[in-house]
Amino acid sequence: MLKKLFRVVLTLCGLLLGYGIASLIISHQWMQSLLGEGLSFSEAQAGGITICSAFLFALIFYNLAPMFTKQGQKVARGIEKDLQTVPSTDIATGSIGLIVGLVIAFFISQLINNIELLQYAYLNVIISVMLYVFFGYLGMSLGRRGGNDLRLQVLNTTKKMPKVGRAGKGRDASPKILDTSVIIDGRIADIMKTGFIEGDIVIPSFVLVELRHIADSSDGLKRNRGRRGLDILNKIQTDYGIEIYNTDSEKALEAIPEVDVKLLKLAQIMNGKVVTNDFNLNKVAMIQGVPVLNINELANTLKPVVLPGEDMQVFLVKEGKENNQAIAYLDDGTMIVVEEGKKHIGKTVDVLVTSVLQTSAGRMIFAKIRK
Repeated sequence: MLKKLFRVVLTLCGLLLGYGIASLIISHQWMQSLLGEGLSFSEAQAGGITICSAFLFALIFYNLAPMFTKQGQKVARGIEKDLQTVPSTDIATGSIGLIVGLVIAFFISQLINNIELLQYAYLNVIISVMLYVFFGYLGMSLGRRGGNDLRLQVLNTTKKMPKVGRAGKGRDASPKILDTSVIIDGRIADIMKTGFIEGDIVIPSFVLVELRHIADSSDGLKRNRGRRGLDILNKIQTDYGIEIYNTDSEKALEAIPEVDVKLLKLAQIMNGKVVTNDFNLNKVAMIQGVPVLNINELANTLKPVVLPGEDMQVFLVKEGKENNQAIAYLDDGTMIVVEEGKKHIGKTVDVLVTSVLQTSAGRMIFAKIRK
């Protein structure tokens, strides 16, 4: 229905255009001079020219209507697609800048219209058009730039209000951006409950997408990990009211395919810190100068301190890598390597701590059988 209506309107436009062109030809002085002095169109000739011109242009516009409709829809979709990638703040500030620029151009053009020298050959009209285009574009550009700065400032200060219970008290603290691994791990929810994390908690939308892909995996282990991550995420949102941060407006992230690289880039944009337990991501972040809070490092730091010379009672569960070694574990998962303990596997024995080794993967305790 709309296409037919548009075709009728376009045909009427062609009709009016043909009528205007015929009227211009009949009444213009150069046409009368071409016919000769004292000669002009008769009423019948003028009417015939007008009807033919109007019919011709109406027919042309009628046949071109489908092409205009198709191209118009294509242009409209392109504009709509481009506008979807532009933040609303940029659109608002750009519109304000455009209006201000047009107002400035209007006042300047009024001054130009009063100059008699520029009245020749419609020069003032040409200059006025150029002023409107220049100041309109300049105002829109400056408005969008100001809008982008305003958006970043709001993002870093007030866009995401603290919603993490006691952790929200640190208004000046940098945002904490959660990655996929730390959500799947689940310990972040307990840490947030204690209130040790200050500042805003940010869960990017691309992290949610990765969690959904993991939960839909054909691999059973990965699928279970993904579903656990979604459950933890739902718990965090329910308990603390944290919303998923939509990163579609961040143009700097569009061309980055990898989630880890996106996380680091987002941390740089927001001047925040990445919360993770991914060892490789931690290393890359250190290279790029992005602050990282590693949950595994925190857990290793909080493990009970064991000093050489202390006595312990442990249960030996399996053989070690070296001859006559046996392996035991503390309740927090810390591995204990017991020398000369192979023959005591499956028993609870008293051991003497000989040394403690701290590695990036955790803490290892070396001991020997107490005699």
